[in-house]
Amino acid sequence: MSRKQKAFTYFALSLWAFVAIFPIWTLIINSFKPQKEIFSNPFGLPQNFTLDGYKAVWLKGNFGAYFLNTIYVTVISLTLIIFFGSLAAYALAKWNSKASTALYVFFIAGLMIPIRLATIDLVRIMQFLKLQDTIWSLIPVYIAMGMPISIFILTAFVKTLPREMFDAAKVDGASEWRIYLQIVLPLLRPAMATVAIFNMMKIWNDFWFPLVFIRAEESRTVALGVSLLFGQYRTDWTRALSTLSLAAIPILILYILLSREFIKGLTAGAVKG
Repeated sequence: MSRKQKAFTYFALSLWAFVAIFPIWTLIINSFKPQKEIFSNPFGLPQNFTLDGYKAVWLKGNFGAYFLNTIYVTVISLTLIIFFGSLAAYALAKWNSKASTALYVFFIAGLMIPIRLATIDLVRIMQFLKLQDTIWSLIPVYIAMGMPISIFILTAFVKTLPREMFDAAKVDGASEWRIYLQIVLPLLRPAMATVAIFNMMKIWNDFWFPLVFIRAEESRTVALGVSLLFGQYRTDWTRALSTLSLAAIPILILYILLSREFIKGLTAGAVKG
């Protein structure tokens, strides 16, 4: 690659990074400003730094409860998605038959069929199980929603691993569980980071199922709480932007922590088949 091509590449990437980061920057810095300063100086650093918006949202808006509910739902759902998805991927990658192909296609079909089409039936199931108005009603739905993409990415990644490695482990007397826990899982880390980021964004930002399943205030999630608080604070921009910042920060932190593994997953097994 010539110097001109490198310079153009870096310029294009820098421009794209600016376009992506600038709205987030504007959102966060304005959440620390009084309302008058937001309108007088929307793009500059805060001159009269204040945490009043965050205090009001967290204490008076009950955002802390929404945040904890979403953390519980997201962590449990992601853990089970990755666990069951990696187990299924390991089995499907090693099981070569027409039945395994049909089962793989069955899972992948979930990427094309929106789970919201089954909302009415899901509501009936949650009512039958007496999970309505609880955060536990969301976890089975999110697991079902995340399994197709999880199996799609992880199966492709497992297939890139050399079979000789598994054969050598079996010769040494390792069981399937030991191979899965001590060999497959460590090597799947980049792909699991990809799966975690994809699914966390969908789970954290989901508004539909909390709206349908949950009415009790103590069981609301961040997405549902943000919509209610944003409507409540629509004339108070400091509190409204603080609400949106609190909802966005966990996703940003996760991406920063897992960005290296995420890129490895996308450029390795996640795009191979």
